[in-house]
Amino acid sequence: MGSKNKLKRFKDNEVFSNVVQPKREDLTDAQFEYKGKWGSDFFKNDKPIVLELGCGKGEYSVGLAEAYPDKNFIGIDIKGARFWRGAKTALEDGLENVGFLRTQIELIDHVFAENEISEIWITFPDPQIKYKRTKHRLTNAEFLQKYKKILKPDGEVNLKTDSEFMHGYTLGLLHGAGHEVIYANHHVYKNEGAPKEVTDIQTFYEKQYLEKGKPITYIKFRIK
Repeated sequence: MGSKNKLKRFKDNEVFSNVVQPKREDLTDAQFEYKGKWGSDFFKNDKPIVLELGCGKGEYSVGLAEAYPDKNFIGIDIKGARFWRGAKTALEDGLENVGFLRTQIELIDHVFAENEISEIWITFPDPQIKYKRTKHRLTNAEFLQKYKKILKPDGEVNLKTDSEFMHGYTLGLLHGAGHEVIYANHHVYKNEGAPKEVTDIQTFYEKQYLEKGKPITYIKFRIK
C-alpha cells in the first residue's frame, strides 16, 4: 500500500464514528473514557460485547456483526490502515453493532473492565514459532489471564488458525493448565460439527489458505 493511501486511511479513521484510537498514556494512566462503559457510551445498549483480536481488515468482525445483530463486536488491531476497510464497510452498510479499536493487544486489560466482555475471537494470529517470540503468542498463559480478567465468568474464547503449530500449542497449554476445551477441530471444512460462524465467515487470507489446501483449525474454550 502506498504512503498516500495510508495517509488517507489514517485521516478517514480520525473521523469515522466507529473507530476509537486512544493514546497509550490514556490507557496506562486509567484515563480511557470507554473502559467499563463500552455498552452504555459507545454502543448505547446493553447487548453482549464480543472482541476480535488482531482483526486485520475486519472481515470477521463485520461478518459476525451482520450474522448476530443481537450482539456488539469490536475489532482490535494496532494497524489502523488495515481495519480501515472493515470500518468503512460497516459504515456504508449501516452496521451500528460493530466498532474498531486501534491499540496493542497487551493493553487489553486497560481498555476493558472486569467482566465487560462476553466472548473473544482470535482469528489467524501470527503463531510466533520461534522460542524468543513466545511472549507475543496470543494464547500464551499471560494473555489468557488478561482475557480472563475482562471476560464474564462463563465467557468463551475462539481460536481459528491455519497454523497446526498454534493449534497444537494452544490445546496442550489448555489441557495442561486445566482450562475447559469446549470444542476442537483440526480441519473445520473436512470434519462436520464446527459452529456455523466458523465456516460461513472467511477472511481474505483464509480463502488463500483454502486454495492452497491448508487445513483450517478451530478451538472454543473457557479459561478457568
